[in-house]
Amino acid sequence: MALASLSKVVLGSAAFAVFWVLAVFPSVPFLPIGRTAGALLSAALMVIFHVISPDDAYASVDLPILGLLFATMVVGGYLKGAGMFGHLGRLLAWRSQGGRDLLCRVCIVTALASALFTNDTCCVVLTEFVLELAAERNLPAKPFLLALATSANIGSSATPIGNPQNLVIAFNSKISFVGFFLGILPAMLAGMAVNMVMLLCMYWKDLEGTTPDAGKEMLAVEEGRRPSPLTAATLNKSPARVLSADDQDSVMAESISTKHRWFMQCSEPQRRLFLKSFAYIVTAGMLVAYMLGLNMSWTAITTAVALIVVDFRDAEVCLGKVSYSLLVFFTGMFVTVSGFNKTGLPGAIWNVMAPYSKINHVSGVTVLSLIILLLSNLASNVPTVLLLGDEVAASAATISPAAVTRSWLLLAWVSTVAGNLSLLGSAANLIVCEQARRAPRNAHDLTFWSHVVFGAPSTLVVTAVGIPLIGIINAA
Repeated sequence: MALASLSKVVLGSAAFAVFWVLAVFPSVPFLPIGRTAGALLSAALMVIFHVISPDDAYASVDLPILGLLFATMVVGGYLKGAGMFGHLGRLLAWRSQGGRDLLCRVCIVTALASALFTNDTCCVVLTEFVLELAAERNLPAKPFLLALATSANIGSSATPIGNPQNLVIAFNSKISFVGFFLGILPAMLAGMAVNMVMLLCMYWKDLEGTTPDAGKEMLAVEEGRRPSPLTAATLNKSPARVLSADDQDSVMAESISTKHRWFMQCSEPQRRLFLKSFAYIVTAGMLVAYMLGLNMSWTAITTAVALIVVDFRDAEVCLGKVSYSLLVFFTGMFVTVSGFNKTGLPGAIWNVMAPYSKINHVSGVTVLSLIILLLSNLASNVPTVLLLGDEVAASAATISPAAVTRSWLLLAWVSTVAGNLSLLGSAANLIVCEQARRAPRNAHDLTFWSHVVFGAPSTLVVTAVGIPLIGIINAA
């Protein structure tokens, strides 16, 4: 894309700068309006400055991603009520040898789960849980939040369903699910290990927390607490009362309305077992649908609707747990990023560097990786993939057919790991940050700088370690 007019480039860059400043410093003294309002302000400026038309602004909002994010929050709420995270907590805490061992388990479990559940999904449903695990053991929250966010990004690189940019790459490149998985798996496993070791090295002394008593091991993180009959009766008789966070968790744990005739004939354990089993079954079905290539957003929405219908009661409590401010933030970000792309600056960077980015030389791979890292953090990873995908593949086609496949896999690996560079590098980072800040218990503010201090070196090292491993199984 050619550079736009000088006025559009200047004004678009200024609007994008507003987004960056308020995202990095949400409480900046001269405009303490926060990240969500800052994203909306930047989007409005893009339209006001005529960098992007109103119609294009609406078209730039990625509804499938918003739908996927919304639905996973709903599904996560029902899985929480079904006690899934209590089981996961027991798995992580089983024979735990302290904070360092727990950190390693969080890294491994998150990375592997993200390949199947997507990085955003894992971060949505695991952030508060990880905060509880750390608080229970008198450990600082920051290392575990960093482990969650960075491992989710690294793990999501392994499959086409791990993150949105991989979906775009798999669709455009026509690489099969298995071919994509085998092509990136060695790099993902090595990157996960390296990232874990770097976390341990940086926070070794901070991970000396106490181990909780065996009888209290999962008390703070046990999900799906059942309210007493008195509490349930009080909640049912007082519908107008504003529910606290604990009350809402209890209502979610109750699961199914006892007013339904079929359930009236069942005992309480049977009712709870039914919904728990149903939640696990439809979630497994959702994963199978992902692997079969069905639309991810509508698959997740259908799963959420199925859970709501079978729950057979007012869904207000469940829907009230959705972070709507996060959805609004992403809406503003989509418009802002689209406007910035229309200035032509990201395309201009590629046009200058393309001759030096041939993947048949180490220097070319290095330059290409740096370009992807830069653009992924300036214009977001999905727009970067859309911008560079065809160009990189066309350049690789002049080398060999195998180079084309490797170039797509390289783009997937680097654009995904680039998300760890800064807090704004990926949606998963922002989800962890906002979920942790808004957590009803043990809230923690993961700042831009506390993330970048670890994220920047981790991104560079993990990217470098993974690049030589891209496609080695396919090549063999």
